[in-house]
Amino acid sequence: MFHKYDTLLLGVTIGLTLFGLAMIASVSVYESFQITTQHVNQGILDEPNNSFYLIRNFWHVITGLGIMLFLATIPYRLWEKLALPLFLISLGLLVSLFIPGIGADYGTARSWISVGPISLQPSEFTKLTLILYLAVWLQKREQLIQTLEQGFFPFAILLSVTTLLVAMQPDLGSVLVIVSIAVTMFFIAGGNIVHIVVGAAASISVALPLILSKAYIRARFLAFIRPDDPSISETIGFQINQALIAVGSGRFFGQGYGKSIQKFGYLPEVQSDTIFAAMGEELGFIRMLIILTLFSTLVIRGFKAATQAPDRFGLLVAAGISTWIGFQTVINMCVNLSLLPLTGITLPLISYGGSSHWALLASIGILLNISAYSVHETVRRKKTSRVTTGIRL
Repeated sequence: MFHKYDTLLLGVTIGLTLFGLAMIASVSVYESFQITTQHVNQGILDEPNNSFYLIRNFWHVITGLGIMLFLATIPYRLWEKLALPLFLISLGLLVSLFIPGIGADYGTARSWISVGPISLQPSEFTKLTLILYLAVWLQKREQLIQTLEQGFFPFAILLSVTTLLVAMQPDLGSVLVIVSIAVTMFFIAGGNIVHIVVGAAASISVALPLILSKAYIRARFLAFIRPDDPSISETIGFQINQALIAVGSGRFFGQGYGKSIQKFGYLPEVQSDTIFAAMGEELGFIRMLIILTLFSTLVIRGFKAATQAPDRFGLLVAAGISTWIGFQTVINMCVNLSLLPLTGITLPLISYGGSSHWALLASIGILLNISAYSVHETVRRKKTSRVTTGIRL
């Protein structure tokens, strides 16, 4: 059945994933040495090494690609039946983060569940389960979607509950992505644009004061507005300034693979949130355009699968997954270029991370299956058209 899949979509996905692994090998050497030195001091390891993140991400990639290829063989209509229980499970996992002894803190966020040596981030899987459930929900309300009482209001409640659980961690990067996915799917399903605009304005007016009530979030906004302010340039503004220095240092052709200077303690979370800046430093503007082209191709092929999907559920799921990849990529890049306030969010398929790889590659597996049905349906229609034309002649 593999010949039926969108081979360009499959090839670009594998290419970006393997490229991400190569970038992890380059940019994570310092951070790997630092964390393994801590493990040596704790008696966990005998000696430090510079491949800690590479080895872990290698297994993330291998298992993620295996999940993708497996799910690509499963008829996507099965997820229509499983959408509600999967979504409820993901909401339950989000709630469990606030139960003492289950949720694990990382920095300012309580976003992980630790299961032995494995840490899971429920918000990553919630993106996929929300897409599946929302596709079912929107499909059933096709005739009511433009109404306020039975269309927009229930949608707004569903989205508010989901984003509230994610925002409480807090994980504002995931909130932005989830809202982008849901609103895009609602619009594609036929939602009223006036309802969307008014709802967005009302949400911002309510949510923004609550968000800015957190001191560290206010500091991030101030760093975005006044990056050269001496009072914040060496604290919260440090990451933004170092990311801009890294990207600027790359110029047109880059410093060369493995030759980044900023990765040596200057770029925080260089293996995940700021990997785009390190890539810009090593690869330069010209090569980064190639990476942007690959991401654009991935999104375009995803939306092509959506437009050719044989049913409404397939269309909405494919559109939701494509929106997820596109918006998350744009948000990560904009944060690294200081075009958006600082927020922790990974670069799809490239940044280090288990949950992000597994969830995203699983979603692309579903997208590949939709593309197979889309290709099959397109071929069938062409054959039918030829037969009909022949009969008429």
